[in-house]
Amino acid sequence: MLVRTLTFVVMATVVGLVPVQAESLLVEAESFDEHGGWKLDTQFIRQMGSPYLLAHGLGRPVGDAETTVTVPTAGTYHVFVRTKDWVARWEAPGSPGRFQVLVNGKPLETTFGTKGAEWHWQPGGTVTVDNPEVKISLHDLTGFDGRCDAIYLTTDGQAPPNEGDILTGWRREALGLSDEPTLKDGYDLVVIGGGYSGMGAAISAARAGCKVALIQDRPVLGGNGSSEVRVWAMGNIRRGKYPRIGEIVEEFSDHATKSPGTYEEFEDAKKEAIVRAEPNIDLFLNHHAYQVDTDGDHITAVYAFDTRTSEHKKFVGNFFSDCTGHGTIGYLAGADWEMEDKGRMGMSNMWAWDEGEKPVPFPETPWALDLTMKDFPYPRDHHGQWFWE
Repeated sequence: MLVRTLTFVVMATVVGLVPVQAESLLVEAESFDEHGGWKLDTQFIRQMGSPYLLAHGLGRPVGDAETTVTVPTAGTYHVFVRTKDWVARWEAPGSPGRFQVLVNGKPLETTFGTKGAEWHWQPGGTVTVDNPEVKISLHDLTGFDGRCDAIYLTTDGQAPPNEGDILTGWRREALGLSDEPTLKDGYDLVVIGGGYSGMGAAISAARAGCKVALIQDRPVLGGNGSSEVRVWAMGNIRRGKYPRIGEIVEEFSDHATKSPGTYEEFEDAKKEAIVRAEPNIDLFLNHHAYQVDTDGDHITAVYAFDTRTSEHKKFVGNFFSDCTGHGTIGYLAGADWEMEDKGRMGMSNMWAWDEGEKPVPFPETPWALDLTMKDFPYPRDHHGQWFWE
């Protein structure tokens, strides 16, 4: 009896010393079922290791992003949201990127996007759920570029790591992703970049009998010539030694009457349909290329990950075409490069306005510069153009 009792006590003591395993769930914002009016921003993946959702509404709150997830068990969870106050680095007032997180339709007490000049896990308090199936929504409050990278629910109250490779490794483990990329091989040509040059390269190679992978980091094709940027295709493409070289571009180019044109004039669906109609092209939208393998002076593989699911892929081919617009693949492969400090194109400001019958209200923007029409160089035809550079 003593032995049994002692054994029970020891076992009870040992069990008492073992920490309770925390229940947790990581939800990447880009993986939401519906993005609503939020946009998937992939511009800063190299800096922060992940895409994120952006509420870009020009002062009008955008529609909610929504998803349904399953937490490990019903109970009380601490909530952390990875975000930042994007004007805090300038010590500007107002926190324009404010948003709420709703759990099963009820907002958490914290308003997010109000603290921190850098990306961090902002605590959101606790939430109690009675059912493991949970609906999560991002509710924009301003229309001025609220940012959400990820949401983390945990029973132990410990915030995730926040920096560099530690965060990257933690993400992959939390999402249950393999360290080995999915292999995509057998390609004669791998084209990175789905703008006009990338589309032209992929289509022409495919029609010549090549098996082609076309990798594009946005949800639409066209690059500057898509509805996302709306720069018209007014270049003189039938000239010089090869006057027919522009025929493929003419198949999918826009017919905008000015730059920037309207959303409808850029026909994103038409561009995608033309590419998907080519049996020799495998199209990978929403894939961000981030690494290459080389053998001497030759590229042998390009790595990209799906910006919606974080799945990594390895693309193997005989030839590679860098159509990123930034020379990214060449740079990653170690190609020579140079950048001039002067005499190069600056940032573009593509915008438009119209005359109204009466004044239109606009939210206060204490964090922005005060401008009048006198501050704009040569405004003409109700829109800004390249001369702004």
